[in-house]
Amino acid sequence: MTAQGFAVFPTAIGHCGIAWSERGVVSVRLPDGSAGLTRARLLANFPGATETEPPEHVQQAIAEIVALLHGESRDLAEIRLDLNGVPDFHRRVYEVARAILPGKTLTYGDVANLLGMPGSAQAVGQALGRNPFPIVVPCHRVLGANGRMVGFSAPGGVETKRRMLVIEGAQPDEPTLF
Repeated sequence: MTAQGFAVFPTAIGHCGIAWSERGVVSVRLPDGSAGLTRARLLANFPGATETEPPEHVQQAIAEIVALLHGESRDLAEIRLDLNGVPDFHRRVYEVARAILPGKTLTYGDVANLLGMPGSAQAVGQALGRNPFPIVVPCHRVLGANGRMVGFSAPGGVETKRRMLVIEGAQPDEPTLF
């Protein structure tokens, strides 16, 4: 994926980043420890992009992400994503993940079952581990078997996942369908 622009913005959990193309959001970054580190990671991933004022639809996405991470009830399903280059299976996994409401969780096995692919929990985990849109594709709402807090590759790892779930009002150790 390529991006034409990016922005770094403050949230309740630190400075997040977002990159976009003319088709939609191509990347969301959870905090890397500082605004400068988040900016550097976006530049490394999208060397041709420019830090600039986001277009209106991206400004709205940022506002919704900030509100959600501040504890306000928000559904980010309307944020337009640029899925160019995202494999079909990953798209299907992301679609299921986007349907999980704030405060609710599923397990990797639940997602596999919803895809009609029982036994493919590991493949679901791999797809979510490559999720370029954390928060918007809420991979933090997908837990290991029996609600175990596993498999979060974003900065801060499982602790960031737990923190985001608590902000949303979820009980991280109890998977709840939608």
